[in-house]
Amino acid sequence: MYKIGLTGGIGSGKSRVADFFQEWGAAVIDTDVIAHELTAPGGGAIEPIRRRFGRAMIAADGSLDRKKMRELAFSSPDARGQLEAILHPMISVVTQERADRAQGCYLVFVVPLLVESGRWRDRVDRICVVDCDPATQIARVQARNGLTSEAIARIMSAQASRKDRLALADDVVLNDAQTTLAELSRRARQVHERWCLWAIQQN
Repeated sequence: MYKIGLTGGIGSGKSRVADFFQEWGAAVIDTDVIAHELTAPGGGAIEPIRRRFGRAMIAADGSLDRKKMRELAFSSPDARGQLEAILHPMISVVTQERADRAQGCYLVFVVPLLVESGRWRDRVDRICVVDCDPATQIARVQARNGLTSEAIARIMSAQASRKDRLALADDVVLNDAQTTLAELSRRARQVHERWCLWAIQQN
């Protein structure tokens, strides 16, 4: 199956673009969704996280306390590394299981840290970046999650720069502050149609 790696910084709109591709017939595997499943009540990562970071990081409902963990992870590179050491192998296993069962005109892996991981270039046929400027990212995340600009800046500092993402991109879908939903759909549709053609040629 023709494989696309889809990425973008926080607040870029990559999930909305992935939704378009899925609506148009692609198979979509979102590693962020998998991470949320693993850290939900009863998720496979909860007990290892509890053992490593203590009960304080587990919410009353048995899920990961995302606010506390986010604050710890983005203030301590060591803690972030330990969390990633728990989550990333589990995410990889689930991702591969779902990829093996995937059906669609092509397969999209939505990977927020695709550039940072350095592991995806050889696993996909194309890398697509949903791109926007940092100021737009901050405004969107504040509107969506209510995080402070300082908290968002810490998250962004742990992600690849806009320049680094674009340097790795085979395709770019611009989603800046001036982009309407209709325009975003049109831009996404253009790359979708190219990928469908190439997927047919590959088969």
